[in-house]
Amino acid sequence: MRRARDLDGLARELGGLAPSCGPVRLIAVDGHAGSGKTGFSARLARALGGAPVLHLDDVASHDALFDWTARIRTEVIGPLSRGAPARYGKYDWHRREFTRAGEFPPRPAVLVEGVGAGRRELRPWLAAVLWMDLPRDESWARGMRRDGPDQADFWRRWKQAELAHFTSDPSRPYADYVVRERGTGFEVLEGPAGSG
Repeated sequence: MRRARDLDGLARELGGLAPSCGPVRLIAVDGHAGSGKTGFSARLARALGGAPVLHLDDVASHDALFDWTARIRTEVIGPLSRGAPARYGKYDWHRREFTRAGEFPPRPAVLVEGVGAGRRELRPWLAAVLWMDLPRDESWARGMRRDGPDQADFWRRWKQAELAHFTSDPSRPYADYVVRERGTGFEVLEGPAGSG
């Protein structure tokens, strides 16, 4: 039987993992668009003592919804693996260009949250993969409500791209933990790749 954890228990377990990217425990929070990754990551970051959070919405773009791995490896993984700060361009979804810069230090834990965070090409540097366990259609419906009717065309394109991504590179089978919303909190269980 899978043992449930609260957020503090999860933070203790993650903090006890071996570093995976230089001195950093790089932790992926993956799941379908609209599944609650951003809100959960904010709460987990606090439980981890203020861990930095890299939002994949900041590194993806209209022209590269999922084609951002090389940038992550160069701008984030490379520096962190050397114990240096990560510095990366941040995309402005309204202006359709990279207009700002993000930076964070190589803290003991760093979260990477977004669709595709647990992808195959990043897993060698990940200490753990967490999967937000909300069905695809329910997640998408929440995301579309959140973004409003002005984003309907974008969502049509997004759904096709996300489906293609997870068909060719699924993250859930590699999840160490699955996270389920329970009222105002979360239940965390071992995932398919968890050791118990």
